[in-house]
Amino acid sequence: MKLGFVSAILAELSLEEVLQFAAQSGFECVELMCWPIGKAERKYAGVTHLDVTNLNAGNIAGIHALLDKYGVAISGLGYYPNPLAADPGEAEMSIAHLRKVIHAARALRID
Repeated sequence: MKLGFVSAILAELSLEEVLQFAAQSGFECVELMCWPIGKAERKYAGVTHLDVTNLNAGNIAGIHALLDKYGVAISGLGYYPNPLAADPGEAEMSIAHLRKVIHAARALRID
């Protein structure tokens, strides 16, 4: 088992700063937050350390380089909306972004 944390607790830090903190503090992995970029509606929601909407081969290579540099793994990608929201538009938006998170996990080779 690896010890890690959810990156939402370090909302003000960049991805590299989160990974640097994790390495310096002895953590082996981090669950990276992947909320759509925008204003948070509640505490920890809206934190984006990995923008899955603009993920491409270059971004992926850069992320893997940072992971290697700091010796930290990604334990998972975090996005916790309500896909059953009463508002159909809100539900659709949540589901569409959740699919992007799932595709990003595959592209980043996260088990």
